[in-house]
Amino acid sequence: MSEPTIEPARTALVIIDLQRGIVDRSTAPHTADQVVENSSRLLASARRCGVLPVLVHVGGAPDWADRLRQSADQPMARQPLPPDWSEFVPQIAPRQDEVAILKRQWGAFYGTDLELQLRRRGVDTLILCGIATEFGVESTARGAYERNYRQFFVEDAMSGLNEASHRNAVDRVFPRIGHVRSTDWVVQTLGG
Repeated sequence: MSEPTIEPARTALVIIDLQRGIVDRSTAPHTADQVVENSSRLLASARRCGVLPVLVHVGGAPDWADRLRQSADQPMARQPLPPDWSEFVPQIAPRQDEVAILKRQWGAFYGTDLELQLRRRGVDTLILCGIATEFGVESTARGAYERNYRQFFVEDAMSGLNEASHRNAVDRVFPRIGHVRSTDWVVQTLGG
């Protein structure tokens, strides 16, 4: 089988949840700093090569009134969030002509205009990275797969809340719905 290619004009780099309140968490197998550094390299390459940057962050009402509240054995904590919690880290901040998506749950498609923004720009291929692999990245990837997008997962530009859950997504889920590659591979393939 030949190595897949990426057509920049039909591709978006989707960076998931690299925001102040998320990058402060402990991650594995890659540190949040490593993920931000590699994602920043991908973003610089995307900007040079004509790939659409899509910066996704999670947020909402301070009292969580606009977020899911489902019964669960291990529900998400609902403590008040600091005012800057959903701000992008400086290395990832979107420019005025780039797409920024605010989501209120794990996946970036449900309840947002992400698909509209991608389809209107002729995008059919996604490069995904961010934190956390098993939550925001995997949920967005499953939504993208159901919408028939080609996908590339940048393993060293994402990380999980623990190594086992990261490895499960990267080794078992992502190879069934796309291509798992490294930051170096994507940057080289884009020519930047």
